[in-house]
Amino acid sequence: METHVNLAAMQQLFEKANNEKRDYLYEYEVYDFIRFVGSETPPQFVFQPKGTRLSEETLNSISGNKIVIKIVSPYILHKSDVGGVRIVEKDPQKVLSTIRKMMVEIPEKYADIIERNPAHAPGKYKGLNDRVLQDAIAADIKGVILVQFMEADSQEFGNELLVSLRNTREFGMILSAGLGGTDTELYAQSFKKGQAVVAASTEMVDGNTFFELFKQTISYKKLAGLTRGQKRIVTDDQLLECFTALIETAKNFSPDNPKAKFIIEEMEINPFAFTDYLMLPLDGLGRFSLPKKIRAKRPIEKLDKLLHPTTIGLAGVSAKGDNMGKIILKNILDNGYDQDKITLIHPKVDQIDGVKAVPSLRDLKEKVDLLILGVSAKVIPNMVDDIIDHDLAETVLLIPGGLGEVQGNENIKLELQEKIQSSRNQKDSGPIFLGGNSLGILSHPGRYDALFIPESKLPIHRGEYVRKSAMISQSGAYMITRMSKLKFFDPAYALSIGNQLDLTASDILNYLNTIEDIKTAGFYMEGFTDLDGLEFAKAVQQAVKRGKEVVFYKAGRTPEGKSATSGHTASIAGDYMVCESCIDQAGAIVADTFTSFEGLMKLSRAFHNKKISGNRLAAVSNAGYESVGIADNILGEDFELVMASFSEDTEDKISTALKKAHLDALSDVKNPMDITPMASETVYESVIRAMLEDDSVDAVVAAAVPLTPILHTLPDEKFDNGGISSEQDIIKIIPKLAAESDKPLIMVVDSGTLFDPLADALQDGGVPVFRSADQAVLVLGKYINGRLSIQKLE
Repeated sequence: METHVNLAAMQQLFEKANNEKRDYLYEYEVYDFIRFVGSETPPQFVFQPKGTRLSEETLNSISGNKIVIKIVSPYILHKSDVGGVRIVEKDPQKVLSTIRKMMVEIPEKYADIIERNPAHAPGKYKGLNDRVLQDAIAADIKGVILVQFMEADSQEFGNELLVSLRNTREFGMILSAGLGGTDTELYAQSFKKGQAVVAASTEMVDGNTFFELFKQTISYKKLAGLTRGQKRIVTDDQLLECFTALIETAKNFSPDNPKAKFIIEEMEINPFAFTDYLMLPLDGLGRFSLPKKIRAKRPIEKLDKLLHPTTIGLAGVSAKGDNMGKIILKNILDNGYDQDKITLIHPKVDQIDGVKAVPSLRDLKEKVDLLILGVSAKVIPNMVDDIIDHDLAETVLLIPGGLGEVQGNENIKLELQEKIQSSRNQKDSGPIFLGGNSLGILSHPGRYDALFIPESKLPIHRGEYVRKSAMISQSGAYMITRMSKLKFFDPAYALSIGNQLDLTASDILNYLNTIEDIKTAGFYMEGFTDLDGLEFAKAVQQAVKRGKEVVFYKAGRTPEGKSATSGHTASIAGDYMVCESCIDQAGAIVADTFTSFEGLMKLSRAFHNKKISGNRLAAVSNAGYESVGIADNILGEDFELVMASFSEDTEDKISTALKKAHLDALSDVKNPMDITPMASETVYESVIRAMLEDDSVDAVVAAAVPLTPILHTLPDEKFDNGGISSEQDIIKIIPKLAAESDKPLIMVVDSGTLFDPLADALQDGGVPVFRSADQAVLVLGKYINGRLSIQKLE
């Protein structure tokens, strides 16, 4: 779509403000900015500086019988909260009187608000009170703007639009749009995810893509006249042009643009009102900054050395008792790594447990592929100096914490990063570092295990065979507890990335994208480094294109905007909402709880090669409560399943099975099916097979309360025809059905620990098992929604 963006004029606005030592635009400058974006209907306005006389000629230059008076101050962003917006008749005396009242009343009201909520005070006013505070507020008032009064077609709910650009540390420029007005935050809190407002990275969408996202909101449905009693008040082309122009603007003034002279920090129009098919900007704010230096790209090709080293150096191994280093050494050897390819760094001995040692890093006879530093944090800076200055290692694993994550020692991290960044100028770009505060790495393809957890407490599936998943976690504890808890979980690679001093989450995923065998990558993240969220989202897009699945969990979800002091966008499109939106739109399957993350990893591992054709679900249980629970959970905040309608052939097959088992008087053919506690393995097999063979069914949930005496669900139960090896065993039936079908089949075993062997056996047979029917449906719904979304991206 053609736009009418004047980037040069925008830059002049920023230059003028910057020359005046400002990092913000006054509201009247925001109206100019809107005009430069291509808006045809910015309001007429005049800036009236404080202390100047108001002339009749000035008033008459603005059309209409009414006029809007708005206070101008760099520290009063929510003007209506302090009485900073007044609408009066366009009479010179009334306008003059109103301005004088505002100059007195606004400092008093704003001071009262600050004194009642001191945490939200601008930095300049912190610690001030009473008359001193009022005088400071009054001194910062620059004047008023007199703005043309523009009557909207309707004041009804949904007839105002918020549109904004905002620079986020992790994802760069974000475009948001949705329900506008003074109640914007309330709408965002009250409606389901994605209904009140949508947000997207301007680097990852174009105008058309963002418009398609916006069309899912209540805001669009109201503006387009799609709700009862509502008339369309804006065209699709107007909205599309607005979004397209803002995306073009954002890309030019973006931290991701190396040629940008200014960065838009926030540019918000809240709201646009509408009259006679015109978009009328009624209020706006703008902030900008100067570009910051961006970290140099890491040479991620060296990750091959990190994960598949031919030589390993290890510092921190005790020559006497057990310590962290000794545990790492034992695990490396237990995983099959050649001890002759390991060199220990120890000042007093020449070998430990048969592995050779040298006194210091500089005594290494050759440059190692991987150097593991399991030493005190206080010695790390000097060791890093040696590693870089003497070119001692291709890659380094930093185990210790205390390298910047603890308040008060941030300088350690900054100094290390500066040293590492300087090494990027070397001909081979210097070594790469993982950590600090890393719990270690497990690399089965690299034949080493450098996790500092004893195998007695974390048994590892040793041995060489193809593993198709990877786990990357900012929290080492989260990673190892998943590995301990989930018996099916056997990742090829498990990396604890810690505080991302050098290597980042996007670096890891970009490298994993080159490994064909890895089909599922699970990420637990607490935060990204600057702009690495954007790079990670781009890596997710590449992963999806290569046929991989990324399961993602973001920690640190707090009520968005609780501490925001400027702009509605900061509160309705907070850090978590932005992260979730960008990663989801890139194609990852986003988990909202630990439990759903575990379940999604389970499904991705089992169903990666299964066909996901739609969201039509069939379900069977031998308990009524499970049938009801399944049906009750087919609608989620971010997914929708429907209960499939069976074909006549399927109904006949199920009916025949029920009659043969003499259950036709107890159970009707419907979906979900309750086949009662009297159903045997044979009935389960017939019903599940019929469901899987039905073209109107996309996925099947089979639930079996194992306490019924009809089913053989305990290891010591015997069959009439000869014991546990019988082909009638449910442990044999369900995996066989799952293997024969290209549709997802999951099993629910809702019971106590007595039936853990049953659940484990089914899981080992390749069938995902859940211990609660409602959780099974919730996770399956998320997974199916994610897979269907990925297919649209492809």
